Amino acid sequence: MERLPTSPDERPEETGGSAVAGGPGTAWDESLREWAFAQSPCFLAVFDADLRLVRANAGMERTLSRTEAEMRGRRLSDIAPDPVSDETERKMRAVLETGEPQYVDDFVHPTGTSAEHGRTTSLTPLRDEDGRVRAVCLAAHDRTAAEGGPPQMLVPEAAAAPAPSQAGAREHTTTMTLQRSLLPHSLPPQAALVEVASRYLPSGTEAGVGGDWFDVIPLSGARVALVVGDVVGHGIRAAATMGRLRTAVRTLADVDLPPDELLTHLDDLIIHLYADDADLDGSGEAAGGIGTTCLYVVYDPVTRHCTVARAGHPPPAVVSPEGSVYLLDVPAGPPLGLGGLPFETVDVELPEGSMLALYTDGLLQTRDRDVDEALDSMFAALARPASTLETVCDRVLTAMLTHRPDDDVALLVARTRALHSDKVVVLDLSSDPSVVAHARRHATDQLTAWGLEEASFVTELLVSELVTNAIRYGQPPIQLRLIHEDTTLICEVSDASNTAPHMRRARIFDEGGRGLLLVAQLAQRWGTRHAPIGKTIWAEQSLIGF
Repeated sequence: MERLPTSPDERPEETGGSAVAGGPGTAWDESLREWAFAQSPCFLAVFDADLRLVRANAGMERTLSRTEAEMRGRRLSDIAPDPVSDETERKMRAVLETGEPQYVDDFVHPTGTSAEHGRTTSLTPLRDEDGRVRAVCLAAHDRTAAEGGPPQMLVPEAAAAPAPSQAGAREHTTTMTLQRSLLPHSLPPQAALVEVASRYLPSGTEAGVGGDWFDVIPLSGARVALVVGDVVGHGIRAAATMGRLRTAVRTLADVDLPPDELLTHLDDLIIHLYADDADLDGSGEAAGGIGTTCLYVVYDPVTRHCTVARAGHPPPAVVSPEGSVYLLDVPAGPPLGLGGLPFETVDVELPEGSMLALYTDGLLQTRDRDVDEALDSMFAALARPASTLETVCDRVLTAMLTHRPDDDVALLVARTRALHSDKVVVLDLSSDPSVVAHARRHATDQLTAWGLEEASFVTELLVSELVTNAIRYGQPPIQLRLIHEDTTLICEVSDASNTAPHMRRARIFDEGGRGLLLVAQLAQRWGTRHAPIGKTIWAEQSLIGF
C-alpha cells in the first residue's frame, strides 16, 4: 500500500487559514483518512484475500501486544492461537465469499469477562472500484465505553495476559502454540498433482488442544502423500507426540515406503516410544501415542491411481467429478501401538477432478447428532459445487459444527489432477551397453519437443549414468521414463533387481564409483523407490530459470 502523509508537516501548503486545506481528493484528505485509521478508538486491522494481515492500527497493536511489522503477512490464528481466532477466520472467509458483514461476540477481556457486556467484533468487506471484495476489515468495538464505562481492551483469549490464577489458560495457550508450530504453516505447491486446502480446529472443551494433525508430502515420480492422524488425549503431551509422529511419517515417506509398510513402521515406533515412556501423565493419558489413528493416501497423477491404508482411522470420502459422494472402502486396520497386526492397502483409480476429504473423528462425533446423520451432513456439504477448496472446507465445518467442537478437528481436502501422455514419455531398453547412446538421444529429442533444450546437457548426463548403472548392476527389463511436471523434470530408470545402489567416495585410481556422486551433484533430489518386483532410481531437476 502506498504510504500516505501522516502528519500536518507533510500536508500540502494550506490556503486561507482553513483548518482543512485543499479540496476533496488532495493528499491532505488522504492524510485525514490515514489518521482516522491509525487513531480510531476502535481496534482495527485489515486482512487480504488470503486472510493475512496487511494493516493494524495502534489499538490493535496494543491489543495483540505486537507491532504491525511483526504481524504483517501472518494470519490471525498464527498471531493469537485460539479457537476464537479460528472462528474469526472462518467468518472472514464468509465475508470474502458472500460480501456480507459478519460478527464475532467471543472476544474477551484480559480479566476473562465475556462478551455478554456488549463487546463485539465486526468483519466488513473492503471493495475495489468494480465492487469486488478485496480484503476484510476487522473492527473490535467496546460498547461499554460508549455507555459511560471505562474502555476495556478486547483480545482473543490466547492474546490476553493470564492472571496468576489462570495457570490453566496459560497452559492452554502454550499447548495451542506448540500444536500450531508443529502443523504445516503452508501446504507445498503441487500444481500438477493435487489442489489442497485444510483446516484445524482445537477442542472447545476444558480438555484443551489435542493431537490431530495433517500433512501433504511430495514424493518421487510426481506423486503426493496425504496424511491425517489423531493422537489420543489432549494437552502438551498429545501435541508433542503428534510432532514426533508427523516427523516420523515424513521420514518414512521420504524413503518411498508403501502405505501399509509405512504404517507398520509407525506402529513399531509407537511401541518403542511407549517402552521409553511407559508411565501415565497427570491427566491419565497413555504415553507414547498408544491408540493413535492414521490415514495415509498416495496419489499418482500419471496413473491416476490412489493407494490407501488406515490404522483405526475413518475412511476418506470421495467426490466424483459428477458430484456423487461415497466413502472409500478401506480395511480399517488396528490403531497404532498395538503391534503384530497387519495393515492392508486398497488401490483405486480416480477420474481426474475427483475430490478426496480426509478428516479426524472430531468432525463426526458431535453432541447433537449421531454418526450417520453427521455423515449425511458432510456428504451434502461436499456435494455442493464450489469455486475453491477453501470454500469446501468452510462449508463442511459450517454444516458439521453448530458449536465449538468437543474434540479436535482436522480436515484436509484435495482435488486430483492428472499428468497426461504429452507430459510422460516411456522407453523400453535392452541390457546392451550400446543402448545408452540411444537413451541419451531419445531424452534430448523429447526435451526439444517440450521446449527445454537448455536442460539437455544435465539430462543427458543423468540419463547416461542411470541407464549405465541399470545395465551394469541391474536386471532386465530396463525402462526409462521422463516426466515433465510444471517446473520439474524427472528422470527415472527401472529394472527388475531389488538391490539398491549406494553412493560411495571413489579413490583416486578407482575406475568406477563416481556415477551416483555425479547424479547427486546434478539433481535437485534423487533416490530409490522399490516395487514388488524391482526398483526405480529417480532424479529430479528444477526447471526454474530455464
